[in-house]
Amino acid sequence: MSRFKSDPLAAESFRECYAQILQFLRKRTDNASDAADMTQDVFTQWLGYQNRAKVEQPRAFLFQVARNLLRDHWRRQQVRQAVHPHNAEHAPEPLSDEKDDPMAAVQRLQRLAQLKTVLAELSPRRREALMLHRFEGLSQAQIAERMGISVSMVEKHIAFALLHCKQHLQRDTGKESQQ
Repeated sequence: MSRFKSDPLAAESFRECYAQILQFLRKRTDNASDAADMTQDVFTQWLGYQNRAKVEQPRAFLFQVARNLLRDHWRRQQVRQAVHPHNAEHAPEPLSDEKDDPMAAVQRLQRLAQLKTVLAELSPRRREALMLHRFEGLSQAQIAERMGISVSMVEKHIAFALLHCKQHLQRDTGKESQQ
C-alpha cells in the first residue's frame, strides 16, 4: 500500500476499480478465492507497469489485464483437466455436438488419453516447453526465461516435442487403419 501513497494515479485506479474487477472475475470463475487472487494480480501488474502515466484509460487497461489473467486461468484449468482428469474438481462441460453424439464424446476422451500418453513419453523439459507454449500461450522468449535456457533450446524442445506428437499420431492412425 506504500506504493499507492507515492502514486496518486495508482491509488485512484485501485479505489475506483477494485470492487468492479473483483465482481467481474467472480462472475467468470467458479471460485471466489481465485477471483480475489486474480484481482490482486491485476493491481500488482498495474503497480509494476512502468508507463502508468501514459495510460489514457486506466480502467480499460485494468480490465484488459483482468481478461488476460482470466484467459490464463481457464487455460491452466483445461490443461489440468486434460492431464489429470481424475483430479479435476468439476468434469469439463461437454461440447454441444457431444451432447447429441455420444460417439464424439468417446472420441474426444480417446484423443485426450492419447495426448496424455504422448506427453508422458516426452522428457520433462520438452514436455514443459511444449505445454507452456501450446497450452499457456507463452512466447518462446518467455519460456526461455522461465526455464532458464536459451530461446534456441526452447525452439529445439518444442520442435522435437511436436515431431514426437506427429509421429505418435501417424503410428496410431496406421494401427487403426490396419484393424
